[in-house]
Amino acid sequence: MREPEDHDYPAALSYLSLIYGEAPANNLVNELRRAPVSEFKAKDIFRASELALLGVSNSHVKRDQKKIQSGCGVSPLLLVRDSSNGKVVIADGYLLLVHGAA
Repeated sequence: MREPEDHDYPAALSYLSLIYGEAPANNLVNELRRAPVSEFKAKDIFRASELALLGVSNSHVKRDQKKIQSGCGVSPLLLVRDSSNGKVVIADGYLLLVHGAA
């Protein structure tokens, strides 16, 4: 399992800032940088996040599927537990979650 890439964190910060505001988002990203990598099944992440699967016709999904099939690694998802809303927020990597690819 790979570690998140450096460019994943600014992407997560941008998204989380929209939801929580800048200061809380900065704190969450700092926590993500220190957090260990854990494994979860894609179907469980979808259930916990309450998001729908992206279609396999999505061009970004196709690109990432090709990377996975060719043996190239992809960055893990960056997930935040939002206890106040009882769900998981996918801060970065949503496109990878298709048909169990993550």
